[in-house]
Amino acid sequence: MKRILLPTDFSEHAEDALKVAAQIAKKNGSEIVILHMLELPHQMNDAITGGASIPETMLFMKKANEMLDEVSARPYLDGVPVTEIVKMDKPIHGIAQVSKDYEIDLIVMGSHGSSGVEELLIGSTTEKVVRNSEIPVLVVKKDISNFNPENIVFASDFSYETKKPFEKFLNFTKFFDSKIHLVTICTPNSFKPTHTSEKAMNEFVAEFNLTNYSTHIYNDTNIEKGIINFSNSINADIIGMCTHGRTGFAHFFNGSISEGLVNHAIKPVITFKI
Repeated sequence: MKRILLPTDFSEHAEDALKVAAQIAKKNGSEIVILHMLELPHQMNDAITGGASIPETMLFMKKANEMLDEVSARPYLDGVPVTEIVKMDKPIHGIAQVSKDYEIDLIVMGSHGSSGVEELLIGSTTEKVVRNSEIPVLVVKKDISNFNPENIVFASDFSYETKKPFEKFLNFTKFFDSKIHLVTICTPNSFKPTHTSEKAMNEFVAEFNLTNYSTHIYNDTNIEKGIINFSNSINADIIGMCTHGRTGFAHFFNGSISEGLVNHAIKPVITFKI
C-alpha cells in the first residue's frame, strides 16, 4: 500500500479519518495525499476561464493551502510523507481524478452519516465515492486513537464475482494480524437453506490460504441490519463488504446496502467494488 488518499473538508470527521489514515500509513510505510476540493459558488465559476473573480478565487486557494499546511503539521503525522492538493472541481470528480493520477491504493474518508429526509434527498460525498470508486474506501465515523483492528467482518454471499474483491480485502487485513469473520446474512427475502450457505462459504474459503478466520450464518430482517447486528455481537472493529454500486446486480451488493452501512454503522466500513 503505497499511497492513501484523504479527502478533507477540515471538519472534525475528516480529522478522525486522517488519524486513522496516519496509523495505517505508519504500519505500511505509506504516503498520505491530503486533498481539499474547492467547489466555488456558481457566480465565481468564471474565474476558471479568466473572469473578474480571479482575486476571490486566489483568496480561497490561498486560505485552503494555509489550512492544509496546518493539517499536515499535526503531531500524529510525524514521520509520514504527506502531499497536499487543492483542486477546483466537484468533489466526486476530483477525488476520482486524483486517485487515478496518484495511483492511490486506499481512500480514507470521514462521515457523520445522515438519516430521514437528508439521507433521501442529498446523499453525502462519502456515499457517492463508496458507490463509484474502483479503489477500496474506508469510512471512519468517530475518533479512533488506537486503530489496531483485532476482529474484521467480511459480509458476502461468497459468489464467484467476490473473489477478486476479497483478495483486496485480504491485502488490507494482512497488516493487522486480525481475525476474519466471514458472514452471510439470511433474510426472509433472500432465504437460503443452511447447508447451501455453508457449502458456498466452504468452497469459497478453500481457494484462499486462510488461517485465522471463522464462518457464520446470521439471520435478520434485512441484510444491512444483519451485518450491523452480527458485527456488534462479535465486537468487530471493521465491517468489510463488496459493492456493485447502483447497477441493479445481485441483491447483496446493491448500492443501498453499502451506502446504508456508511450512514448507519458506527464502526468503520471498508468497501471493495466488484
